[in-house]
Amino acid sequence: MSAQPLAESLVQSVDWLAIAPPAIAAVVALGVLVADLFLPEARKAVLGWVSVAALAAAALMLLPLLDGDRGTFCRQDGTRACSYTADHFTLVVQFLVLGGALLAALLSVNDLHDDRRRVPPGEFWFLLLSSAAGAALLPAARDLATLIVALEVASLPAFALVGIRLGDKRSSEAALKFFLSSVTATAVSLLGVSFVYATTGTLYLTEVAQRLTHVDGQLHTLAQTGVVLTLVGFAFKTAAVPFHLWVPDTYAGAPLPVAAYLSVVGKAVGFSGLILVTVVAFPSYADVWGPALAVLAALTMTVGNAGALRQRATRAYSAVRLLAWSSVGQAGYLLVPIAAAGYAEDPGRAIGSTVAYALMYAAVNLGAFAVAALVGRTRTGNRITDYRGLYASNPVTALLLAFFLLCLAGLPPGVIGLFAKVTVFSAAVDAGLGWLAVVMAVNVVIALVYYLRWTALLFRTPEGEPAGHRVPAPLTAALALTGVAGVALSGAPQLVLRFATTGLF
Repeated sequence: MSAQPLAESLVQSVDWLAIAPPAIAAVVALGVLVADLFLPEARKAVLGWVSVAALAAAALMLLPLLDGDRGTFCRQDGTRACSYTADHFTLVVQFLVLGGALLAALLSVNDLHDDRRRVPPGEFWFLLLSSAAGAALLPAARDLATLIVALEVASLPAFALVGIRLGDKRSSEAALKFFLSSVTATAVSLLGVSFVYATTGTLYLTEVAQRLTHVDGQLHTLAQTGVVLTLVGFAFKTAAVPFHLWVPDTYAGAPLPVAAYLSVVGKAVGFSGLILVTVVAFPSYADVWGPALAVLAALTMTVGNAGALRQRATRAYSAVRLLAWSSVGQAGYLLVPIAAAGYAEDPGRAIGSTVAYALMYAAVNLGAFAVAALVGRTRTGNRITDYRGLYASNPVTALLLAFFLLCLAGLPPGVIGLFAKVTVFSAAVDAGLGWLAVVMAVNVVIALVYYLRWTALLFRTPEGEPAGHRVPAPLTAALALTGVAGVALSGAPQLVLRFATTGLF
């Protein structure tokens, strides 16, 4: 009699619509890898367009999920604890991830064609789609095992993408630094997860949250240690200080589209993981992770902006390295509302501020990388000095880059950047973190120096004849999409800022 219910409990129905976005990316990744074996060299360019179409299809599959929360891979014992949940938070982050991957793919189509002797196309598209599938899976994960697996599925292909250029020592060195740092952080996180499981006996986030409130006094220190160690892997992905040392060398050594992908999608993976483990799994330990994240936010924005400030307009510094340090500083701003969630009465609204800022950052930062990809077509060094007088040779591109930089700085006409920073600032003030708000305000002023210095360089008199830039169609599409997104968000900032008032949980 007991065998029948047991057998039924082991049979789960799969909501294929809910898992469609990451599933499409994963299936097409395998298809691209197999097709690469049979396609002649002259026709392998089609693999890139198939990958672009797959990412677009995966993003479109988010639309049927807007009608409500859906869960799958759930326990059948009446608790309804699910391993995969497609709620509003999941859909917004999946849109960010898949949109970022799509733009990185557009940047890669021509970059791969120009560098096809050193970058194998089949492997590249397989790795990019695989990483995107893991990144899209992570915000939907609702148990610690799925979270770690998704983190690794997103990360492992990224190591190979960084070092995919054959015979490039700088690329290989960057991949090795990225790999060693990430593996260490993941090992620490796995140790933390094991501690949490030892004290609670479950991996489901909602059940962990319930059981952590009733941990035996003798296991309290073990639980605290598990909470802190679990956060390490996700803090690494966000490039939070002191886990940021891999960022400048990795971005500078990787192919530029891969650096753009890591700057947005890699951060989305880290922040969505941090949000899930703190707000959903560990709310009772907010007194542990709240202060820790507040200190990390202050250190990250300060170190990132100080590093970017050192990238002077000389031939010794590259634009990509400046964007790398800028992304570290931006990560500090993104951490502020998550830290504030540990003190706030409504953590969901604080988390909404992080998501709103992340959407703004993704659009304009990818736009800046798209301009860098265009300049890099004629200036292989892609130094900051290569942007001197860009307005004379390509006024539209120069104006776009100026707009993106002003958005990152938080200055008009980049209205969305200004409003997003005010939203993050308000989250810190509302949570009683006045000191963190002051640190953020100081860092915003510091960041103005290097953003405005680069912007001014675009309109200075060029040295010698200005070089023309032929813009390929995929790169034009990437510039147009990011430009339209930035302008639309500046004209209607409520499109993303509403998350800061309504919340996502």
